[in-house]
Amino acid sequence: MSEAQELDQLRQQIDSLDQQIQDLINQRAQCAQQVAEVKQKYASPGELVVFYRPEREAQVLRKVMERNQGPLPDEAMARLFREIMSQCLALEEPLQVAYLGPEGTFTQQAAVKHFGHAVQCRGQVSIADVFREVESGAANYGVVPVENSTEGVVTHTLDSFFDSNLQICGEVTLRIHHHLLVKADAGPVERIYSHAQSLGQCRRWLDQNYPNVERIAVSSNAEAARRASKEANAAAIASEAAAELYQLRIQAANIEDRPDNTTRFLIIGRQATTPSGDDKTSVLVSSRNQPGALYQVLEPFHKAGISLTRIETRPARSGTWNYVFFIDFEGHRHDASIAPLIDDLRHVALDFKWLGSYPKAVL
Repeated sequence: MSEAQELDQLRQQIDSLDQQIQDLINQRAQCAQQVAEVKQKYASPGELVVFYRPEREAQVLRKVMERNQGPLPDEAMARLFREIMSQCLALEEPLQVAYLGPEGTFTQQAAVKHFGHAVQCRGQVSIADVFREVESGAANYGVVPVENSTEGVVTHTLDSFFDSNLQICGEVTLRIHHHLLVKADAGPVERIYSHAQSLGQCRRWLDQNYPNVERIAVSSNAEAARRASKEANAAAIASEAAAELYQLRIQAANIEDRPDNTTRFLIIGRQATTPSGDDKTSVLVSSRNQPGALYQVLEPFHKAGISLTRIETRPARSGTWNYVFFIDFEGHRHDASIAPLIDDLRHVALDFKWLGSYPKAVL
């Protein structure tokens, strides 16, 4: 058999498999439509029907990765299924997702990574605006950054939970690569625009390569790219997506100081999430201003054998030198081991607020 004949046979096999895959995807989409019909059929009058279930999607993606036998990597296979689920969900209810904009930000990338390309993303000017969009019902969910592995916590996000009744219903992590972007005909760089967090994540590189150039913090990396596209002798630190959007050239790639630079984003919504089998819980605890206050907050976790994944401190609004602890820990509030822990926290805390239990990031 000749090379051409072998290739022809393989291509015919691929065509046949493509047809089977297409038929199965459409069958799955029909099942998704039937799920929507059943939910609406049994909903009470005036009841809000919830079509997107973060815990269900997390379970499906974990199963995809567990049963994958290659040669595609587990994450690549899960991303394919993420897009299939996104398109199927759009047949039930097109989701409106608010994110920290404008278009081209890392938060938009995180939104697409978590929800897929079928959602309708709506960029907002600030983190507070993202919260307001979801609280008002103008958006089903919001995506906000909460911490970076290099620069630490995003305080605006944590502080937004003080007065909000929104719940955390998911998380997504994104590897962050920063690039120095300039116009094609740019002259010597005199100003570098970027978000304050990104300037911090590239501090050492900037000190070595542009020590005397002015660094200007703006509302987002996409805004930095927009400004650089309009001004002479200006550059921006932003993503590859922002470079394409604003037709900028990548003058230096991957300039972040740490190669493992990662940002964690929260998915915020109005409904609670049921257990997925591998979850986190976030709470806000206000301690009394007295010796041993932090110990009293942490001791119940030690007693229950619950692992903390993050703890942050913010000034409380109740008085000078009072503090609030934002705590993430493993488990779901409906787990048998978590309910007694929450009761203990309520007893030792001046104030306690449950922020949400949600699936751990899958991708």
